[in-house]
Amino acid sequence: MTDAAALQTGFLLTRQQRDSQQGICFTYWLQTSAGAQSLTLTHQSNVFFVHASAANQIKQLLQPLSGWHLADVELHDLQQQPVMALYCNALSLSRNVISRLEDAGIAVMEEDIRPVDRYLMERFIQGGVHWRHDENGGLKLAPCEVVPVFRVLSIDLETTLNADRILSAALYAEDLQRVWVVGAGHSDTTVIYVRDESSLIRALLQQINRYDPDLLIGWNVIQFDCRVLLRRARQLGIPLALGRDGSAMQMSPEGEGNSWVRIAGRVVLDGIDTLRGATWQFESFALDFVANTLLQRGKLIDHPADRGEEIQRLYREDKPALARYNLEDCRLVLDIFAKAELLDYLVERARLTGLALDRVGGSATAFDNQYLPRLHRAGYVAPPYASGMSGLGAPGGYVMDSVPGLYRQVLVLDFKSLYPSIIRTFCIDPLSLAEGLKTGAVADDLLPGFNHAIFSRSKHILPALISGLWQARDRAKQKQNQPLSQAIKIIMNAFYGVLGSNLCRFYDERLSSSITLRGHEILLKTRECIEQEFGVKVIYGDTDSVFVWLGDDYPQADATAKGEAMAAYLNRWWRDNLKQRFGLESCLEIEYETHYRRFMMPTIRHSEKGSKKRYAGLKISREGEETLIFRGLENVRSDWTPLARQFQEQLYQKIFHDEPWLPLIQHTVSQVMAGQMDEALVYRKRLRQSLSDYRKNRPPQVQAALKAEQVYLRRGQSSPFHPGSRIAYLMTVNGPEPVEFRQSPLDYQHYIEKQIRPVAESILQFLGVDFDTLITPQRALF
Repeated sequence: MTDAAALQTGFLLTRQQRDSQQGICFTYWLQTSAGAQSLTLTHQSNVFFVHASAANQIKQLLQPLSGWHLADVELHDLQQQPVMALYCNALSLSRNVISRLEDAGIAVMEEDIRPVDRYLMERFIQGGVHWRHDENGGLKLAPCEVVPVFRVLSIDLETTLNADRILSAALYAEDLQRVWVVGAGHSDTTVIYVRDESSLIRALLQQINRYDPDLLIGWNVIQFDCRVLLRRARQLGIPLALGRDGSAMQMSPEGEGNSWVRIAGRVVLDGIDTLRGATWQFESFALDFVANTLLQRGKLIDHPADRGEEIQRLYREDKPALARYNLEDCRLVLDIFAKAELLDYLVERARLTGLALDRVGGSATAFDNQYLPRLHRAGYVAPPYASGMSGLGAPGGYVMDSVPGLYRQVLVLDFKSLYPSIIRTFCIDPLSLAEGLKTGAVADDLLPGFNHAIFSRSKHILPALISGLWQARDRAKQKQNQPLSQAIKIIMNAFYGVLGSNLCRFYDERLSSSITLRGHEILLKTRECIEQEFGVKVIYGDTDSVFVWLGDDYPQADATAKGEAMAAYLNRWWRDNLKQRFGLESCLEIEYETHYRRFMMPTIRHSEKGSKKRYAGLKISREGEETLIFRGLENVRSDWTPLARQFQEQLYQKIFHDEPWLPLIQHTVSQVMAGQMDEALVYRKRLRQSLSDYRKNRPPQVQAALKAEQVYLRRGQSSPFHPGSRIAYLMTVNGPEPVEFRQSPLDYQHYIEKQIRPVAESILQFLGVDFDTLITPQRALF
């Protein structure tokens, strides 16, 4: 067999590491065109780094242990101190060694990287793998491009209110729809009735293993479905042998920070976490809300306040309806994944960063996967976590004081990916900082930063990484590959976030301040250039954008041309300025982004000072289409009622279009006072912590949740409220009460004062109108 014939390819699914008699053992499961396959590497070691100056102390400290050794390497830390590699032939030994060194105050570097991940990272294996056996039968792995085709299975459980018993379980795929229900009934090919919960769990496990999915997906599937399944299986003495090698599912203990599920050869993906990771935003991440938003259809039980009780009723009285409901929940999750292109996004993210498919967040790990192997090849190792300089007063993005008012013809000019552009232009990078501060550095190679930072013009890693991603994103946009474009955008923006986080191993405020303070300088100078060159007013600026008022009398038809002329001038100016000042090629690129035909910048409440990150405008496209935009105002804040949001949109529409607006205000007040808008008066707010933790201060949502909890407890049901839960409540004459258990009349005056008034006053102040004067006749009617 030729080498070419022996070459095989696959896409990484899961990775495991364990101690064995052959040293540390790595197992990689891959999706291949011929199905799932595992690759096992034996006789592996764990490696991390220590300062060479501590070698004698380390040898003495670890002398009682065996299975480790120090090795000379041609590497230094970022302060130019030589380091040595410390190898351990067992994971258990590694933990012991690291603990002893840390207890002795000896610095360790890169000790947190799992060996199973380091093996891939150092070989630049990210998603796609090709492998072959050498002449001795050993495995050789290398990176390659692979487009995986996953077998995906959606899972959902329905339980008792206390989740102490599984009532039904459903699986859904394009070629499989199956529901198991505990109890008597007429089974068919889709709905199967089983005698007890134990039979249900065994049938569910058997079907999953028979279908053999690569991915198991669900909604809150890790925190709820997997945890309930594990708890009930243990109680009933059933091993959850879901691994492709017959191994049992493993799960993080309850109460841990980030929950995880590990199944050999299968990846479990939660719909909520995946959407959030891909930067999707919804008022609520409840399955019904997301499904209605994305798919224009929702759950088969459409009254969420009573959904738990309705499930119990269906189980008692109409098991076929419960089965349909259970299966439809599975289908909704599968369709949401498809509609939002979540699997495409995860694949692209894995190919760009090396992150595992189920890794939630992972910005620091994504950075490490890209940066560390290149840093090692440059002769350095990463420092201990957050050991760089701090206390230098590194600020965040620059936000200008706004000029409040109601305007016509406002343009927005936006720097394209400003922070990545600054990193590229000014060579900001941990390696370039180390090289710039090194004794004997060549003066012509040095570039000043902020807070005494000095960077090397020629020796750096991050600028090239970002340039590659930038070009890849431009190609993705041209090909209209939205998942890839989104993945790249998130990664590029995360690179600054990682450097600016004290949870990052490369955290150093000389790095982060050299980015943000340069951004301040760029934004302020851009404002100055615009006002001097074009004789117009910049009324606001935020991090990477400036808002330019052309004047209320400026011809609307000429606004786009003016915006493009400004962008062209600024790009030329910055190119010439950076070349003259620093001898640098500018990567800064400002774009004409938006034209607002009408624009409102509010004041801070009870103040004449302009607010920040809050505005509204009537955006007009190049084709003449209008869109009403809100940023930071009531319309886009989920903690305001639908009443406030609807009223704000209607009021601003009328004012922006110069239409009569007084009748709207008066009519809305009359409707509220007459009880004709009660459905729009519901507050929905999130609980930040457990109800028992609210002791001194109990805001309205907590008061409402406590009242609801008492009802549930009287019924013998467990409390549905936990950190992160949302509570729907109304303000009554007796204070906040939960929607589902309201007993008192509504406090309509509260809604006029706290929901209608703030919305109206934010824009009426610029028209010289007093809210109280407008609504006095309506109040008199009641």
